[in-house]
Amino acid sequence: MVYNICVIGGDGIGNDVIDAGLKLLSHVNLDFDYSYAEAGYDCYLKNGTSIPHKTIEACRNADATFFGAVSSPPDIPDYKSAIVTLRKELDLFVNVRPIKSLPVEISRPNIDIIIMRENTEGMYKGIEREENGVAIAERHISEKASRRIAEFTYKYARENNRKRVTVVHKANVLRKTCGLFRRTVLSVSEKFPDIETEEVIVDAMAMRLIKEPERFDVVVTTNLFGDILSDEASQLVGGLGIAPSGNIGEKTGLFEPVHGSAPKYAGKDIANPTATFLSAAMMLDFLGEKKEGDRIRNSIFKTFAEGKRTKDLGGNLGTLAFTEAVINNLE
Repeated sequence: MVYNICVIGGDGIGNDVIDAGLKLLSHVNLDFDYSYAEAGYDCYLKNGTSIPHKTIEACRNADATFFGAVSSPPDIPDYKSAIVTLRKELDLFVNVRPIKSLPVEISRPNIDIIIMRENTEGMYKGIEREENGVAIAERHISEKASRRIAEFTYKYARENNRKRVTVVHKANVLRKTCGLFRRTVLSVSEKFPDIETEEVIVDAMAMRLIKEPERFDVVVTTNLFGDILSDEASQLVGGLGIAPSGNIGEKTGLFEPVHGSAPKYAGKDIANPTATFLSAAMMLDFLGEKKEGDRIRNSIFKTFAEGKRTKDLGGNLGTLAFTEAVINNLE
């Protein structure tokens, strides 16, 4: 079978890590048909939009999208975030972020968390206005979206032999929005009596991720909370350079490293491609090719165990040399 993959390098080091990821994918036992599309700040400067309609359609028609990183400057009025727009347009309703210990010195051991972040609503709806010197943002939480991510989360937990789901919210203060999210997720949990369910208030969760991350299994939460908590958790295992993510919908998926575009490092053979490699493995899982996804993950673990790593992890390898090391272990 040939898989149709839409490739978007984006801005800055996004292009560097995607090139490395494509090189790695050329060594797995699968066939891919790549199409290439534009998105991000460089695309905006060139085309007047950060996310052309043809890019959205290319992603919509692909089996999956392999995405690098984009810049989203805050000082351009009405600038559209390319990645947020794609999540909405493709209805990629869940953002899956694995947080797993790696064999590097700065990674805390025995951490294996999956953070499920609702990906289409909340504060990231982008509904804002200013009135008489007051800036107002609307937070939208619907029963439909809350139920959908809850069902995805509990099914994932059951299928992957996970034992506990932690529901993170702030319903003690945000009684309407978080209250609806909480009630909906807990109602879904009743259909999964084999999985333990607990609730944690978001500020307590931020503290407990530092204090006792080893005890958490699967976490489900709203859009903004999930964004913040997953970035925090990634620092426990090595930082954003090794943090992958998958944006998953009913019909397609988009897979990207969590880190930003870091334009000052672009083209300097510095970027750590690990997060992109792990995102590629998640993409293969999504396509039903978990065996090949596991090959990539095992190769990365072996490469780290051999002491080979990029500078951000205390090593001395550049992007290309580290990529070659992972490919050698893959073979």
